[in-house]
Amino acid sequence: MKKVAILQSNYIPWKGYFDIIAAVDEFILYDDMQYTRRDWRNRNLIKTKQGLQWITVPVKVKGKYHQTIRETEIDGMDWAEKHWKSIFLNYQRSLHFEEIADIFKPYYHQQYSHLSVLNRKLIEAVCDYLGITTKITNSWDYQLLKGKTDRLADLCFQAGGTEYISGPAAKKYIEEKCFADRKIKLSWFDYTGYIEYPQLWGDFIHGVTIFDLLFNCGKKASHYMRYVSS
Repeated sequence: MKKVAILQSNYIPWKGYFDIIAAVDEFILYDDMQYTRRDWRNRNLIKTKQGLQWITVPVKVKGKYHQTIRETEIDGMDWAEKHWKSIFLNYQRSLHFEEIADIFKPYYHQQYSHLSVLNRKLIEAVCDYLGITTKITNSWDYQLLKGKTDRLADLCFQAGGTEYISGPAAKKYIEEKCFADRKIKLSWFDYTGYIEYPQLWGDFIHGVTIFDLLFNCGKKASHYMRYVSS
């Protein structure tokens, strides 16, 4: 049995994203999909004293209506210093700030031309810290068919997958027959049931960047996740 998941890359995603990576044997970054504005591809949420705050990587979109995530270029370099300043100001009081900052601050002193590269670097760094050893590949490592579900099913088949783990939002469009025709089991990932962890700034909120969990809990972060080993 080989479990496969296929998702678009996000900027420092929330904990559930890393749980789905940890739950499979191969995780395919699906950045051949069209880039969508005002989405999770280039931004995420942090908690602040004033409430939730978006931190957004600026990208070049003018006239690029059909560009893929893979093709999307980062616009300028000033964003990195601003992001790290926001992270520092709002998490410096967290219990594990120094440990986590030592790992991730260097990524904000590097230059990246494309969003996919930045996202993958940070995703891999988080996986390394959490001890997630899942193989991560890119969709362009494989041949791509036409058709939304056919493409996903065929990617899974090419990767040798016998079970495809999908996020629940895809129930709206996935054609189960495409997987059944290839004798691939289709399973739905369950994001419910997360327990709360010690968190700064008011009422608890689950849907924020994984950085929030790491800064507050360090190596105990896995205790508050579903598939990451303790």
